Amino acid sequence: MPERKESESRKLLGRLRDAMAEDSAGQARLDKITHLTAHSMGTEVCSIYLFRDPETLELCATEGLKPEAVHETRMRLGEGLVGAVARKGRVINTPDAPSAKGFRYMPETGEEIYSSFLGVPIQRLGESLGVLVVQSKDARAYSPDEVYALEVVAMVLAEMTELGAFLGDGQALSARHQQPVMFRGTVGQEGAASGNVYLHEPRVVVTNPIADDPEVESQRLIEAVDTLRISVDEMLDGAKTSDKEQRQVMEAYRMFANSKGWQRRMLADIDNGLSAEAAVEKEQSAARARLSQVPDAYLRERLHDLDDLSNRLLRILTGQGRDTGAEMPEKPVLIARNIGPGELLEYGRSLSAIVLEDGSVGSHAGIVARALAIPLVIQAKGVTTEALNGDAILVDGEQGIVHLRPDDSVSAAFREKIAMMAEAQDRYASIREKPAETMCGTVIRLDMNAGLMADLPSLEGSGAEGVGLFRTELQFLIRNSVPRRSELAALYRRVLDAAKGKRVVFRTLDIGSDKVLPYMKPQDEPNPALGWRAIRVGLDKPGVMRMQLQALIRAANGGPLSIMFPFVATYSEYQAARAQMDKAMAGEEKLGHLLPSTLEIGAMLETPSLAFAPNQFFDDVQFLSIGGNDLKQFFFAADRENERVRRRYDFLDSGFLTFLERIVDRSAASNTSLSFCGEDAGRPVNALCLAAIGLRVLSMRPSSIGPVKHMLRKHNLSEVKAVIDQARDRGDQSVRQAVTDYLLTK
Repeated sequence: MPERKESESRKLLGRLRDAMAEDSAGQARLDKITHLTAHSMGTEVCSIYLFRDPETLELCATEGLKPEAVHETRMRLGEGLVGAVARKGRVINTPDAPSAKGFRYMPETGEEIYSSFLGVPIQRLGESLGVLVVQSKDARAYSPDEVYALEVVAMVLAEMTELGAFLGDGQALSARHQQPVMFRGTVGQEGAASGNVYLHEPRVVVTNPIADDPEVESQRLIEAVDTLRISVDEMLDGAKTSDKEQRQVMEAYRMFANSKGWQRRMLADIDNGLSAEAAVEKEQSAARARLSQVPDAYLRERLHDLDDLSNRLLRILTGQGRDTGAEMPEKPVLIARNIGPGELLEYGRSLSAIVLEDGSVGSHAGIVARALAIPLVIQAKGVTTEALNGDAILVDGEQGIVHLRPDDSVSAAFREKIAMMAEAQDRYASIREKPAETMCGTVIRLDMNAGLMADLPSLEGSGAEGVGLFRTELQFLIRNSVPRRSELAALYRRVLDAAKGKRVVFRTLDIGSDKVLPYMKPQDEPNPALGWRAIRVGLDKPGVMRMQLQALIRAANGGPLSIMFPFVATYSEYQAARAQMDKAMAGEEKLGHLLPSTLEIGAMLETPSLAFAPNQFFDDVQFLSIGGNDLKQFFFAADRENERVRRRYDFLDSGFLTFLERIVDRSAASNTSLSFCGEDAGRPVNALCLAAIGLRVLSMRPSSIGPVKHMLRKHNLSEVKAVIDQARDRGDQSVRQAVTDYLLTK
């Protein structure tokens, strides 16, 4: 084989490797890098800017600019050409920097004599760490080879920064993964917990970013890619599916793995001096930067495929499998980009809390976390790249805040908060066996929501009088195929046995929208929340509905049974669902199976249309449960998965409460049992207002029953109703402030 010609970038990386090996401080290493890079590229200036905080870049080293500007010159993200490179994550290459759009002159640096500018982002796996810049006096546009060479240097800088090679006294040179960091996310499940990080997917650490022998590195990459392709083929061949769309997605995954261009680019990176691992990460970072800017949702989803393949390839190259041998720490807090319901259930109640970089309030993980009553924070951007196994972490699920490696003052304040919450729980335990009777003598029934067998032990301990909602879809979501009727019947029987005679209301399969079964053909719907879901799926696929109804009848085994249909929008839909129930009962009777001793059939009122159904509906239905989460989003036309609008409208809005009162009045006129089920039923002030406008049954998470009961027992509903009426008469948009002011006087 002919001898390779050593490229300029490979020569430069060789010199940088020698500089890294020297026993010198972080600042000295940075200074050496700027000197070597400027000399190698024939430029007068090379500068390194690193993030001091998420919004501020700091000049940390330079060759050619005034030395006194180091650690003094700072700029905001997006400010000047350097800030623009950092914000956009893209290269800026201009022969005349002063005339370029966004240029900002920094007089303390002495850069006014330099015309040309080339800036490349220093980034690792989508995380922006800083900017690497070269400048020259002559007006020159840097060639593609020069741009590439600087990108390679930036890649090595990112890896060395990750490994802590540039530790120093300045904040921008402080050790990564050692400083306290706070993340602001979104509440997925309330609660607070302290513990230690346990990574769902441990980070792959690249310890050798610069190649010793490009020939060897190229061969390692080729062999690893071959191993990857074989494993992908085996995985996809084993995933048998007749669904055309699922096969297309799987084949797209296979296509990525077999991409010649992907391998060719990585081999070129190795040829220019990077190790096989660093070459994989360089391409992964570049792909993330490109695709994150793409508006097409399908293409953005493919980013996850490429990410997964890159991570698999890195694990093959480094030998760092998913199981790194890291033991689960005491009080583990799970950190993940996202996680499926099955994986989360495998961890079970061993977790103290969960923090996700992605996720949504209504995601499968959110549903399971709420079922398990585990504090959950979602949309905590950057947490997976910053957290390491074993790090101390505090999760405030009440405010959606996460403190990673907190300092002593934050930890002390958090301990006080947890102690106060524990004290409150003790107070609630003392009224567990007492009724939720208000000061005016009104008794409110408090039920709990459930979805897993693991929930049922909470029935007795929480003080709940029954299960107002058992979500049957969770058993479908956590499986890879449709469960058999016998399996469902056995599960529902265990639920009824665990309830020990207390009423359990089973909601039939509520899938679609944000709850898509793994084995169900995805629906290309522009607005899934308003699409083919819940009762609409059941009526269009009567075989699935009938199978579930038969399982419920058999589970009752001659005892009482309560069933309600979700997302009913019209009386005719309820009639059609009720007809399916009648067929199932008749079929079971023919087979000689025991029929329920009593059968209650109800519906969830989650669409405003059902509140205006004919009187015959209210006379016909045996009970109604207001599904507050969906009803609120449809009433205000505000998607509860959209963080920009879901908090815009208050549950105690005067119009919404008036609408709920109309439902209360119509139900009372037909003597129809009515309950309210949803997140807001578990918030004490909201629950008090619901009781004041006439709701007598509330269903909520088990952990909310104590606080709600405590609130109800302290107040007179007629007084609260008067406060609500006065606020509405005044024209207040929301009654919350008026009710809060009233409570402060009590």
